[in-house]
Amino acid sequence: MTILIWTLLIATILPFLAKVPVAYAMNKLGGYDNNHPRAQQNQLTGFGARALAAHQNAFESLIIFSAAILCALATNTVTESVQALAITHVCARIIYNILYLTNSGTFRSVVWFISLGSSLTIILQCLP
Repeated sequence: MTILIWTLLIATILPFLAKVPVAYAMNKLGGYDNNHPRAQQNQLTGFGARALAAHQNAFESLIIFSAAILCALATNTVTESVQALAITHVCARIIYNILYLTNSGTFRSVVWFISLGSSLTIILQCLP
């Protein structure tokens, strides 16, 4: 169970870590506008736009992964397989973010499917 909680904690932190490159890009765009950050983010292009998309996608992924982990904990489906899938998801999400920043679209999509598949498989393993 501890592994599942650790992976959930790491997955929860990842969107905030993914904000760092966004803030960097915003700073290069005339300084970070803390009064209107979303308006400034809409002006990002290239690396900055990819960083923003990666940041937003990290939150989207967190919703599905959180549901999967909570489902596993609620149904007491804490198996080695579920733990391995949780670790796979977190590793895939870290790689995904790197691939987004480096503009590697095809590989990024493959890794996205791996992370999504990991979460969905966890949920499926919770079914009786």
